[in-house]
Amino acid sequence: MDFVKLASQSSFLDIYIMAWEHGSSPVDWCEGNYLISSNIAEFVNTTSNFLFVLLPPVLIYLFKEYGRFVTPGIHVLWVLLIIVGLSSMYFHATLSLIGQLLDELAILWVFMAAYSLFFPKKYYPKLFHDNRKLFRVFMFLSAIFATVMSIWKPIVNAFVLMSLGVPTMLMMYRELQRVRDERVYRLGLRCTAVWLVAVFCWINDRMFCETWSAINFPYLHGFWHIFIFIAAYTVLVLYAYFYVETELPQRQPMLKYWPKNDFEFGIPFIYIRNPGMTIKSAI
Repeated sequence: MDFVKLASQSSFLDIYIMAWEHGSSPVDWCEGNYLISSNIAEFVNTTSNFLFVLLPPVLIYLFKEYGRFVTPGIHVLWVLLIIVGLSSMYFHATLSLIGQLLDELAILWVFMAAYSLFFPKKYYPKLFHDNRKLFRVFMFLSAIFATVMSIWKPIVNAFVLMSLGVPTMLMMYRELQRVRDERVYRLGLRCTAVWLVAVFCWINDRMFCETWSAINFPYLHGFWHIFIFIAAYTVLVLYAYFYVETELPQRQPMLKYWPKNDFEFGIPFIYIRNPGMTIKSAI
């Protein structure tokens, strides 16, 4: 849907009302609508967002030391993941245009916030002169611009957001090549594998719906939600580690797992071994 064209034909009030209507989004995933519940358009796609809501509070607890001694911005990312989950639930439950925009914009702001916090300085364009504050201003302005463009041309949002994952994973791969901690390296490999499975699910649900419907399994987008959450929070954990290791090495970051540290398929988090050291600038 093109908002500029729509705006030339309708009043703002008409556009606003239409955007809230169920089924007003031009995007409809492979799962059949209202088959399981008369109140929820895509039941599996809606309920499969449960990890986005349940796990971030645990991450806020696990990263309380990181937030205190490195940057409290890490908690913003966990809250944004909750917003992504709730927005996605609303979108798939209603298939409304407002729901679609909330879902996509929440993901966009996760990217921009994460880049602002943890984007490695070695990859900064020269014009920023390794100045993270200046880079953050640029990211904020970019997020506002992208928000406006997302509302203007929402049909391309999903593909643009998917493309942001590629440089994120490439930078992560390059950072993994220099780490000495084998557990960090293994986590990066698992994260990459999960991300690839998630992308496979998204593409197949979007492009090959008829094939999957023919075998009565139109639910790959629901699996996308599960796998992409695991990949997303793991990427954030890894970048949180890279950030401390390169910019605040005195903090001596360590990758740990909850609830059992020797079980590497638990919930990863970053433990700060030297929280007491005074550092003038942690950001």
